[in-house]
Amino acid sequence: MSTKQKNVVERSFDPAAQEMLRLAENKQYNSVWDRLETQTPHCKFGSSGVCCKNCVMGPCRITPKSPVGSCGANADIIVARNLIRSLAAGAAAHSDHGRKVAITLKEVAKGENKDYLIKDVEKLKAIAKRLGLNETENPQELALEVAEIALNDYGKQDHSLIAFAKAYLPQKRLQALQELEKKLYAQTGKIMGVLPRSIDREVVDIMHRTHMGVDNDPVSLLIQGVRASLSDGWGGSLIATELQDVLFGSPTIKKVMANLGVIDPDYVNIITHGHEPILSEKIVEVAKTKEMQDLAQKYGAKGVNVLGMCCTGNEILMRQGTPIAGNELHQELAVMTGAIEAVVVDVQCIFPALGKLVKCFHTQFISTSDQAKFPGSIHVQFEEERATEIARQIVKLGIKAFPNRDKSKVFVPKHKAESIVGFTPENILQALGGTPKPLVDAIVAGKIKGIVGIVGCNNPKVKQDYLHVNIAKELIKRDILVIGTGCWAIACAKAGLMTIEAQELAGAGLKEVCAALNIPPLLHMGSCVDCSRMLNLAAAVAEYLDVDMSALPVVGSAPEWMTEKAVSIGTYFVASGIPVHLWPMPPITGSEKVINILTQGLKDLLGGFFFVEEDPVKTAERMEEIILERRKQLLG
Repeated sequence: MSTKQKNVVERSFDPAAQEMLRLAENKQYNSVWDRLETQTPHCKFGSSGVCCKNCVMGPCRITPKSPVGSCGANADIIVARNLIRSLAAGAAAHSDHGRKVAITLKEVAKGENKDYLIKDVEKLKAIAKRLGLNETENPQELALEVAEIALNDYGKQDHSLIAFAKAYLPQKRLQALQELEKKLYAQTGKIMGVLPRSIDREVVDIMHRTHMGVDNDPVSLLIQGVRASLSDGWGGSLIATELQDVLFGSPTIKKVMANLGVIDPDYVNIITHGHEPILSEKIVEVAKTKEMQDLAQKYGAKGVNVLGMCCTGNEILMRQGTPIAGNELHQELAVMTGAIEAVVVDVQCIFPALGKLVKCFHTQFISTSDQAKFPGSIHVQFEEERATEIARQIVKLGIKAFPNRDKSKVFVPKHKAESIVGFTPENILQALGGTPKPLVDAIVAGKIKGIVGIVGCNNPKVKQDYLHVNIAKELIKRDILVIGTGCWAIACAKAGLMTIEAQELAGAGLKEVCAALNIPPLLHMGSCVDCSRMLNLAAAVAEYLDVDMSALPVVGSAPEWMTEKAVSIGTYFVASGIPVHLWPMPPITGSEKVINILTQGLKDLLGGFFFVEEDPVKTAERMEEIILERRKQLLG
C-alpha cells in the first residue's frame, strides 16, 4: 500500500469516504483532514486547557516557571473556567434550537403562521399532561399553553426549577439533585445551585462567573457547568425534540438508505445540512411537488432528489424517510462528487471551507439563518411565516444549477446501506406492550446486560467512524443493547449495522430479544438534540423500577466528539447519573484537580462520571464492567 493510500485508509473507516479522499488527492481538493495537518502540532497550552485570555492582562499560560496568571489564577481555575465556557456555548447552541421551535409552535397556535400544522396531536396531549395541563382542551389552545410554558422556561427570573425539567425528571433523580444542593451548602456555606432556574440564565451565569475576578473555585465553577447542562438536557434540547414531534410528526420506524451512494447523477441533488429541521422539512415537502419535479425535467434532470447531511439529515430521515448522504465529515466529500446542485445550510457543524470548495463546481452554497453567514455562500433569509415560499425559492436555485454541471467532474461512490431508523421512547414502549416491563425482564434475565447510549460527532483527529462502529460491534456481541443519535447514528447506518441481519453480530441473549421484537441491535434515535429521547427512555425504566437513574445498568459514550455541544451532552448524562466515555481527551490535562473531580468527585455527587479511552475493545470492556457492577447492586 502506497503512503497516499495508507493515509486515506487512516483518515476514514468508511469505504465511500476513502474513495472520495483518493479523488481529492488526485484533484488536489482541500479537505478538513488536509487543514488539520497544517494545524499540527497543536498548541500544548490549548490542548491541556491552561491558556487564559479572559482579560487583556493576558493571554496567560501556565508553566512550571509561571504557575499562576497575571491575576493569580492557577491551572485548576483556568482549566475549570475554560471547560464550562465551552459547555455554555454547547448548551446555548442546542437550547437556542428549541427556542425557535417553541416560537414557531406559538405562532402556529395563534394562527400567525399558516405554513405549518400541528401534526401530532397525541404527542401534544402527552406533553400537556406532563405539564399539568388539561389535555382535553382544543389542540390550538393547548399548543399555545405548551409553547408559552416552554418559552417561559427560557427567560423566567425566579429561582424555581424550570417546568419541563420538573415534568420530565424522574422523581428520585429530582430528589437526589435537591439533596445535593443541600449537601453542598452544608459543606461549603456557599449556595451552589444544581437545578436549572431558567435556560438562558444558566448560560449567562457561566459567562458572568468566568469573567475576570469572579468565581475562582474549581468545584463552584464545575457545579454551575452541571446546572447549565441540565438546563439543556432536561430543558432546551428536550423542548426541541418534543415540540418538533408536535409540529412535524413523531418519527416512525422505517427503512432508509445511507451514504454517498444515495446521490443520483440523473437528478437535481439538494443537500440539507445543519441542525434545525424547520426549513429542511419544507424543502423536502416542496421538492416533492409536481411543480418542482416538472421544473427539474424542464432543465434536463429526471427530478429532484433531496438528501440529508449531519443532524438536519437525521431529522428528515426519521420523519420523512429522506436518504442521508453522510455525517459531518462527509459534507465536503459530497460536494466533491460533482453531482450536488445545492448545499442548503442552517446552523452548527457547517464548514466555512465549503464556500471555497463549491467554486470548483457548479454547486450553490446557500445559507439561510440570521445567525449564520459563510464566505462564498448565497444568503436566502429563512422566515418561518414564509417557509413554503422560501423553500420554493431555494429548490428552484438548485434546479437551475443543474445545466451548469460539468459531467466530466462527476464521480459518485456506489456505497450505500439500508437501515431501519425512527426509534423513540414512545414507539419502543409501544412495541413492548406499552410498558418497560419486557425490557426490564430481559435485563433481569441477563438476555440484555444493559444499555449504552452513543452520540456523535466526527473528528478528523480520529479515524472517521472507526470508534463509532467498532465500539458498537463490541458491545452488541456482549449482549448490550446500543441506542444513539447524531453522527454515530449515521456512521452505523452507513456501516449496515441498523438492519435485521445485524442481529447475527449480537450475543445470543440480545439476538433473541431483537428477533422477538424484529428490531436491529443498534437503534437510531435521531439527531444530537434528540439525546433527550435516550434520557426519557432511561427515565421510564427508572420510574418503572422505582430507582434513581444512577442505579441503572446504562452508560453513555461520545467516541469521536468534537463540538462544545458534546461537552454539554456528556455533562447532562453524568448529571443524570449515567457514566460517560469520551475520546478524544478533553482539554483538561493541565489540572489534576479538575480531572479528579470529573472522573471521581462527580461519581460521589451525581452517580455519573467521565472516563477516557481510545481503544474500542478496552472501551467496551470498561462499559461492561460498569454495567455488571450496577446490575449486581440493582439485582443483588
